[in-house]
Amino acid sequence: MSKIEEAQEVLKELRLPEAQQNEISAYALLALCNMKEKDKWSSAFKQSHGVSKGIMAFISENYDKYYAPNTRETFRRQVLHQFVQAGIADYNPDISDLPVNSPRAHYAISEIALETIRTYKTKKWKKSVKQFINQIGELKEKYKKNRKMSRVPVKLSNGKELLLSPGKHNEVQAAIVEEFASRFAIGSILLYLGDTENKDLHVDKEKLESIGIPITEHSKLPDVVIYDESKNWLYLIEAVTSHGPMSPKRVVELEEFLKRCKAGKIYVSAFPDFSEFKKHTNNIAWETEVWIMEFPEHMIHFNGDRFLVPR
Repeated sequence: MSKIEEAQEVLKELRLPEAQQNEISAYALLALCNMKEKDKWSSAFKQSHGVSKGIMAFISENYDKYYAPNTRETFRRQVLHQFVQAGIADYNPDISDLPVNSPRAHYAISEIALETIRTYKTKKWKKSVKQFINQIGELKEKYKKNRKMSRVPVKLSNGKELLLSPGKHNEVQAAIVEEFASRFAIGSILLYLGDTENKDLHVDKEKLESIGIPITEHSKLPDVVIYDESKNWLYLIEAVTSHGPMSPKRVVELEEFLKRCKAGKIYVSAFPDFSEFKKHTNNIAWETEVWIMEFPEHMIHFNGDRFLVPR
């Protein structure tokens, strides 16, 4: 059999759904294991890969199989997401709190899957597969419990509590809702809050639509959107831990996206601490605001004669 056929057999033996036993899934597995056509499975090794410049590049370079750039989302949503769920791959193992849309997002073959796959085509294979299936069930259950215990709670002004996935990015988002809003956006309501695992964690579709924001494209919104109905002010807030702040480019993008929204717009970059803020000072747009979680009672205004009012 060819390597692609062998990879499909491996996925079948490891009990991946039929939808993840196809060619694209097999190629993804080969890339995660760094396996070329003539390599032995025992030589598979772990190395983190991004999707486009890692996995897709490996496939084209070693198997002459070329996928269009827009196939990146197919790999991510229809292959890698299921690999992570099945214990085949780890998501962002090198930097666990990367936001979901970070260009540094990456995947790696899991240790338990790697140990199992290295025994393929040997006498130990059947036993290894059995151990994998038994252990991964236990690991997934333990992981699920640990994730639930370590979630970041955030309480909304109406008393409702949301549970965000763990990580620095979501800690900043929780602080925006509980600390920033209670000081600088009193009486406002939360319209949108994305989570690093679930971009649709909190979406007030009715209110977004009523003020002219396209609800079918809310993924283009910043991390947190707060609305002061009495003043008709819209706070657009980026939580900055690894990706960028409210840069000139980002403000222009949001102005175009929100051109139907008549509310006054306030652009805010929120940082966990002063050291993170200093890394991004040369990329913050003028006439926007900065809030630092470390100093919650203070704001920094970038130029202009207006402070915390719409542009």
